Amino acid sequence: MFGRLTPIVKNLLILNIGIYLVQAFLNLPLAEIGGLRYIFAEDFRPYQFFTHLFIHGGLGHLFGNMFALFIFGPLLERFWGSQRFLVFYLVCGLGAALLYSAINYYEVSKLESAVSYYMQEPTPEHFDEFIRDNAEFAWRNPEVQSFMDDYYDSPQNQSLVSQSEQLAQQILGRKANIPMVGASGAIFGILMAFGLLFPNTELFLLFFPFPIKAKYFVLFYGLYELWAGFDRVPGDNVAHFAHLGGMLFAFIMIKIWKGERNSFY
Repeated sequence: MFGRLTPIVKNLLILNIGIYLVQAFLNLPLAEIGGLRYIFAEDFRPYQFFTHLFIHGGLGHLFGNMFALFIFGPLLERFWGSQRFLVFYLVCGLGAALLYSAINYYEVSKLESAVSYYMQEPTPEHFDEFIRDNAEFAWRNPEVQSFMDDYYDSPQNQSLVSQSEQLAQQILGRKANIPMVGASGAIFGILMAFGLLFPNTELFLLFFPFPIKAKYFVLFYGLYELWAGFDRVPGDNVAHFAHLGGMLFAFIMIKIWKGERNSFY
């Protein structure tokens, strides 16, 4: 099976898996250094737009991305050639990072405004509203709930007011400083390309009880990512808009390249 691997796919697999193993065994903070930060964060560096592509947050994350690359990548590399496939992979990854950064900028700016508004008039009611609207994960924390009970009981307590302001700042800091890692943007670009170039290829997937054509699989997956991006579930740390960015840039590139569509399966 591994003999059918194409050169770029093989090298990408080796690179991603190798970096993960080095990170795991040497306990290196690669995600902190190479993960994509909020563009106005103190630790942001332009090179993170590319380095985040080769760093993964866990074994499951790595396996999911590399398995998809292993399954769908070789056919696209044979169809385009190695050089064009590599360009496609990197541009999709960069496009994912750009869309993610734009959405992240909007969300962080919105959160900064919410923190500033709360600071102007700190009350238990306003803090409760701030938590529910901006940090559902924190509101569900028993310690935060206990704090809220104390805050409602003693709204004039300056120590509690100060603590609430610190919590608001911590929530903002968490949002602005969590790095995004993973090749998912590039992988979703590959899925989009596969669905556009080989739309009638039937896929047999573990979570589908019947074969599904590639075009429908990509359509359903894209719609799910769009829904999940806007209807964020508390605790969801998946960069759905990065996935959509990879798919969007894949669509644009394929239209620009005007790939031949006379050899569908």
